[in-house]
Amino acid sequence: MSAAPRSFRRLIGHVDGDAFYVNAERIRQPFLRDKPVGVISNQGYFVIAKSNEMKRLGITTGEPLPDALQKCPEGIYVKRDFRWYEVVSRKMLDCLRQLSPCVEYYSIDELFFVVPEGAQPQSFAEEVRARLWADVHLPVTVGIARSRTLAKLLGDTIKPFGAKALLSLEEERAILATRSITDITGISHRRARRLEPYGLKTCLDLAQAPPRLIRGLLTVVGLRLWHELNGEAVEPVRPQRPRHKILSRGGSIGQASTRVGRVWAFVVRNLERFVEELEFYAVRPGRVDLVLRFQDDQAASAGCRLETPTARFDLLLDYFRVCFVRCWQPGRPVNGMHLIGTDLHQPGSYPRGLFDPPDEPARTVSLVKRQINERLGRFLLRSGATLPLDDVYRDDALNYDACDIRGKFCF
Repeated sequence: MSAAPRSFRRLIGHVDGDAFYVNAERIRQPFLRDKPVGVISNQGYFVIAKSNEMKRLGITTGEPLPDALQKCPEGIYVKRDFRWYEVVSRKMLDCLRQLSPCVEYYSIDELFFVVPEGAQPQSFAEEVRARLWADVHLPVTVGIARSRTLAKLLGDTIKPFGAKALLSLEEERAILATRSITDITGISHRRARRLEPYGLKTCLDLAQAPPRLIRGLLTVVGLRLWHELNGEAVEPVRPQRPRHKILSRGGSIGQASTRVGRVWAFVVRNLERFVEELEFYAVRPGRVDLVLRFQDDQAASAGCRLETPTARFDLLLDYFRVCFVRCWQPGRPVNGMHLIGTDLHQPGSYPRGLFDPPDEPARTVSLVKRQINERLGRFLLRSGATLPLDDVYRDDALNYDACDIRGKFCF
């Protein structure tokens, strides 16, 4: 194949692990290959990943396990293990860094990379796929295009185990015509509804629309996507994650609950994880918010401005208690939550408050707690408020999650 056209010299690639959780399980348990496999989470209530064999039976991500068992009673259902998935993920990252001079760790199963100068794009896409299969034993899909958005859309089109480089405008347009606007990362269904009255339904519609219209409808974020769809790489591949503008912890609590003690225990559990991240990234929030998600897909939220930015568990607990009282709605089942910190500061970049409580006792307790947990187990020492969650803490798989894998761009 001839070299890429001159205007296509700068190319960006996207690697996506095919059915990543399932195939990570197959790496350490080869007997699972070619069998219908589902990975379950949230205390075993839902299917969070499924093999192609299960997909063909109509099993969907997020499907309750009892429903999946009815569709596929012969399936093998395994509880997810994010510690192992991180091992496989970082093997992917190390392997790709041997092939490309610039790699972005986007998510646990997605990487962006710059195609090396002088490489033949189609051959390089096939080489990346082959190397990851040979070295990591993981099937992946590789897309190469002029921008990261085009590369990701291409990968979504050629899954599974595809490898392709877009080398002409005609090929780009053909791909964009087949993809819905909601296939673009950053375009939610709410934004898609805003575009629909203007006849903008496909990625090609968006790419061919006047840029001023897109800027007016989707602000500068949408305009950047418009440039990306037209092959202008305005979003670079970033080998280092920039500083966080926001930190959060939370997620599903498994079976929905109306018990105030149990839901509050989950708030405290997630606060302990939240404090871990604040300490790791050496930041202090100036504002915190709590979002409770109810079983009927509605949510309630409340926030507090901190008198002084802090990462102290005891002080943050008081703020989140205020937020919880404002959010709690008796009788409404809660099935998830998020604890959010914004207005992040570096330690020492703000003055202490005149009436701030002394730091030393809290710092000493925090240090002892961290040292014991690092040596003997992540949550061996924890707040007494989490006692209603003994069933959760007994399950080691629930003590590590995707958002605990640090360095990715998507968290």
